[in-house]
Amino acid sequence: MIVLAFVLVAVPAALLSYTYLLYPLFLRLLAADRQRLPTELPPGDEPSVTLLMVAYNEAEAIGQTLEALLALDYPADRRQILVMSDASSDGTDDIVRRYASRGVELIVMPNRAGKTAAENASVQSCRGAIVVRVDATVTIPAGALRPLVAAFHDPTVGVASGRDVSIGAAGGGSNDGEGGYVGFEMRLRGLETRFVSIVGASGCFFAVRRALHEPDSPLHLSTDFSTPLRAWRRGYRSVSVDEAICYVRRTPSLLAEYRRKVRTMSRGLQTLWNERDLLDLRQHGRFAFVLWSHKLIRWLTFLLWPLAFPGIALLATQFVAARALLVAAVIGLAVGLLALRWPPHLMMPRVVAVIGFVVASHIAGFAAWVQALRGPAAPTWEPTRRQSVA
Repeated sequence: MIVLAFVLVAVPAALLSYTYLLYPLFLRLLAADRQRLPTELPPGDEPSVTLLMVAYNEAEAIGQTLEALLALDYPADRRQILVMSDASSDGTDDIVRRYASRGVELIVMPNRAGKTAAENASVQSCRGAIVVRVDATVTIPAGALRPLVAAFHDPTVGVASGRDVSIGAAGGGSNDGEGGYVGFEMRLRGLETRFVSIVGASGCFFAVRRALHEPDSPLHLSTDFSTPLRAWRRGYRSVSVDEAICYVRRTPSLLAEYRRKVRTMSRGLQTLWNERDLLDLRQHGRFAFVLWSHKLIRWLTFLLWPLAFPGIALLATQFVAARALLVAAVIGLAVGLLALRWPPHLMMPRVVAVIGFVVASHIAGFAAWVQALRGPAAPTWEPTRRQSVA
């Protein structure tokens, strides 16, 4: 029984250590000194772009986001702004129509069909050589688009992802632990870019070559994950562009972040299953290594971590150190559950926020596995509600 207890604790601990310590270290040691991505677009050499936004009931934020897009440093005659409204009912469409005289185009889906369905339906209306997907509640600095598009001067690049910068919710909030995780994720993508390719783009702000913006994406899959995978099949790599900054408000509460993680991770698991042949190390080499390390091994940690509790409990019957670890684990879980119920309008102590984020992420990851194993969910889409960044 003691051997079994050690295994129950050691397996998730080893996966966790690999994900957050060994894998980044391996990337630092193995990443090739690739030539730096192009970040400058000579005036007059700008390719045509379509800024594509899918929106559902975003009346509170969409006007500010459109103003930011119109202020981007990019020639107006080389830029199309297209909003796909997923049958919004809160006045979103009326707000977008006010921008028609400034070149903003609106297509209204007749019935709610989900974000992926709206992206699929946009294909025939996108005129740009590069299609840039933008969320309705983010803020993109005026100079962020040019380096994102410049990455496509490298002919091996099919997808270019922006760099998310996590901003605290206005008036405080209980989800401050997310900021550190986002920063880690962006640094990891930078290393993967140097090594071979990223395997997931930032859903808030990423760009694809027009040929990769296809009308047949499966509705139950995650397009910011599946697009880099499909690009690899077509002979392109995907990159993270540090200079292409996108400011993203954190969700207002840890509970809202938990629900978002369950939804996005379950779709991610279904996407990985759909593209599982890319995990073949013999055929896909470095790309498969990144896919295993960044996605599958990390997600397996979420599936297996509950096994650690009975393992620690068994070890606690024999070892004093295990008893102390069990007490610490129980306290940590209690603090995490408290953080999940923390009122969004109250400032949370940082140590509670960090513990809460870790606990919420692991519970959400396990719940995502359960949801994914039940089969594809209905594609109806409920966007993450965030405050826009002023």
